[in-house]
Amino acid sequence: MTQTAHTARAQDYSFRLRDGLLGAQMLCVAFGSLVLVPLLTGLDPNVALFTAGLGTLVFQIVTKGRVPVFLASSFAFIAPIIYGVQAWGIPATLGGLMAAGMVYLVLSALIAWRGVELIERVLPPVVTGPVIMVIGLVLAPVAVNLATGHNGTGDQTLVASTPAMIVAGVSLVATLTVSLLGRGFVALLPIIIGVASGYIAALCLGLVDLSTVANAPWFAVPNFVAPTFNWQAVLFMLPVAIAPAIEHFGDIIAIRSVTGRDYLVDPGIHRTMLGDGLATSLAACFGGPPNTTYSEVTGAVTLTGATNPALMTWAAGFAIVFSFGGKLGAFLASIPTPVMGGIIVLLFGAIVVVGMNSLVQSGEDLTESRNMAIVGLILICGIGGLHFSFGRFSLEGIALAGVLGVVLNLVLPRSRSAQDRAAAAGVEDDETG
Repeated sequence: MTQTAHTARAQDYSFRLRDGLLGAQMLCVAFGSLVLVPLLTGLDPNVALFTAGLGTLVFQIVTKGRVPVFLASSFAFIAPIIYGVQAWGIPATLGGLMAAGMVYLVLSALIAWRGVELIERVLPPVVTGPVIMVIGLVLAPVAVNLATGHNGTGDQTLVASTPAMIVAGVSLVATLTVSLLGRGFVALLPIIIGVASGYIAALCLGLVDLSTVANAPWFAVPNFVAPTFNWQAVLFMLPVAIAPAIEHFGDIIAIRSVTGRDYLVDPGIHRTMLGDGLATSLAACFGGPPNTTYSEVTGAVTLTGATNPALMTWAAGFAIVFSFGGKLGAFLASIPTPVMGGIIVLLFGAIVVVGMNSLVQSGEDLTESRNMAIVGLILICGIGGLHFSFGRFSLEGIALAGVLGVVLNLVLPRSRSAQDRAAAAGVEDDETG
């Protein structure tokens, strides 16, 4: 048997009992990020565990068990969920998130019909880059409020300022240290180690009440919440889905580079996008955050060389089982907000950098009038608080930034130099073909 054939067979879906421990390890890698999103947004972390497991299984069915990825809570939706919960409540926000999942389905259909090129034309980096930046910047005050002991809006003090900043500092420094200096498997766990360090500091300062953990049952059904539909929440969330949907391409390309299989062709990016969208809408039906493919787990696949997609079935199964742990949910709920505040300061900053990097890597000339107008208007209107109302509907913040970016990209004429570059690229493609 050739090495190539052996590798291909090793990457085929093969569910085996002996792989259970490896599957549990994959969940361990994803766990910190998975529960961070619901803890920051007011959703139930046990529900997030359940919907991550269920969403991963749905993704595997849609993609025919081809792709070794794990789906769980999306960081891109943290700021929008926080805003939505404050503005419309959890059920209405979930209705908006369910609609956001449908955006993935529409993009999947467009890709199947016209190819990836259509999406790249409508949503180039000059649009998605600044929209991603707005996601990180628009609720930056929330990160500072949590880190300094306040609630998200800053109008209520939950922890005294001095101990809050000590705890936030410990969690931030621990997360940074592991991110920069961690090696091997430890390097995949910066959030878990950051939360654990901050939690220990909070315990030492007397900020943790463990009585709720002691009184919680070992077994408890997750606090499922059904979505309701509010058109304002729906219109707010729809544009938010654009940026993480586009990032989905990068995630699939990353796992392709690890396994050597072209998932853009088999099962096809339209199927992976469809699976992601169905997982997101399904999560919202139960009260969980939107799902996305996890780069941490891709890192674990790279590190271990375990490319069997069935490992993710094991990870999904463990996530669903753990979601019914009452004491686990009580423990997660006991984590003081400054612990999360220290990490979210870094997280929101990282999201901004991702958007900046997208712009830089695109190679676009940002001093060109058209690009400057698109990027500048997205950032200023998205962050500055511009608000448009149409009867009962309104657009502001991230939603406004997304819609504005798409419209500007479609209506603003390209400069002569940009047209020349596009024509030259088209000629090169024809010659290559």
